[in-house]
Amino acid sequence: MDKVWLEVEIVTSSEAAEAVTGILYNTGVHGVAILDAQDIKEKKESNDGFDWVEVDFLDRVEGAVIKAYYKEDEKFNGYLQYIKESLMNLDKFGFDKGEGTVTVKRVDEEDWENNWKAYYKTTRVGENIIIKPVWEKYEKSEGEVIVELDPGMAFGTGTHETTRLCIQALEKYVNSNSTIFDIGTGSGILAITAGKLNAKKVIGVDLDPVAVDSARENVKLNNLENIEILYGNLMDVVEGKANIIVANILADIIIILSDDVKKFIEKGGYFISSGIILSRKDDVINKLEQLGFTIEEINTDGEWCCIIAKA
Repeated sequence: MDKVWLEVEIVTSSEAAEAVTGILYNTGVHGVAILDAQDIKEKKESNDGFDWVEVDFLDRVEGAVIKAYYKEDEKFNGYLQYIKESLMNLDKFGFDKGEGTVTVKRVDEEDWENNWKAYYKTTRVGENIIIKPVWEKYEKSEGEVIVELDPGMAFGTGTHETTRLCIQALEKYVNSNSTIFDIGTGSGILAITAGKLNAKKVIGVDLDPVAVDSARENVKLNNLENIEILYGNLMDVVEGKANIIVANILADIIIILSDDVKKFIEKGGYFISSGIILSRKDDVINKLEQLGFTIEEINTDGEWCCIIAKA
């Protein structure tokens, strides 16, 4: 592996952080780290893991800093141009890009591997779900469900609002009879959470081979036998129907996918969708209701919401 990487640093708003990671997902990115001022403020107030952040970060940045890592090759300049253009177009999708700056520098592989891990700490999500990076130690308490995670080169660490909302919904709705499809599984965090909650069967799917590899490795870390991770999209690689389908993506993609989701969900089953900025909430609700879903819950966290719809 190359010993020198290109680090692309993007300064944006907290609300646009998830959308920016989606932009990066369309490029040849090899790793992503997110430092969100909103998350840090919450940690500081709760005295939970704040000591690992540079002390002046909140003075310097109001939104989020996203660092993405690339090999220096003939494709990089194209990726960089795509990132810059997509960032400038975020307002068309209802996102405030914030500062909207993009800078590039070279970093040693060892520095990257050591530094990016500082962005991920053991985190409680929901009532009893604990997301624990594999390199950290944690003493489990009675009733807690520990999800071991090595985010690697995929997305999904449990720290972003949209992921938290999905995990909280899974904690409420999953039971031992549940069959669950996780669309866009990323690091596998939602599929693994469902598996840890004793779901009967979980299938995670993703169109990115890096994410599929990462999710499969994380399933192994958690010693789960009730999860299958597949490469491809839901309609092509999954057979049968689920009691619960979860998709933590973006509003526009959820709207597009919802027609097919309807075909793959049992009557009375639940569609848990997140990655929805509050300004797009009504668009998603209208589409789901047009398809015959009943909106059971709308939960919010910061600028984001999670919609639980019943088929």
